Amino acid sequence: MRCPKCGCDESKVVDSRPSENNEAIRRRRECVRCGMRFTTYERREETPLIVVKKDGGKETFDRQKIMRGLVRATVKRNIPIGTLNALLDGIEGDLRDNGIGEVTSQEIGNMVLKRLLVIDKVAYVRFASVYRDFKDVDEFSDELRSLLQ
Repeated sequence: MRCPKCGCDESKVVDSRPSENNEAIRRRRECVRCGMRFTTYERREETPLIVVKKDGGKETFDRQKIMRGLVRATVKRNIPIGTLNALLDGIEGDLRDNGIGEVTSQEIGNMVLKRLLVIDKVAYVRFASVYRDFKDVDEFSDELRSLLQ
């Protein structure tokens, strides 16, 4: 790490601790040449998550896009927004922890449905009706039957 005062490339770590939100390591350093102390932060490099759409197009993962769908699916269901945020945190965390760089929109939809099923069955059906793009009442009925079993 280069000293901001003299430009020396050598420094020693005096103190190291996690930052307030545990997203980085805060390090106090001291330049071996001039003795100046300075702070650096070490963070995990976030590679962008790429979503492969049904038509083959690609876009970056948009958490808010999924949240809008969840909010629509849970209207009048008395599900706290914190629960929906936790659901999204879990999905995004799983994708990042597994080192996945690209994921299909179908995989994300299935992850959402799996978690929604545990939270609220009505919200599950509402989300599934949009996500799975039911063509007619029979497809919708089949989904309800499988849910009841």
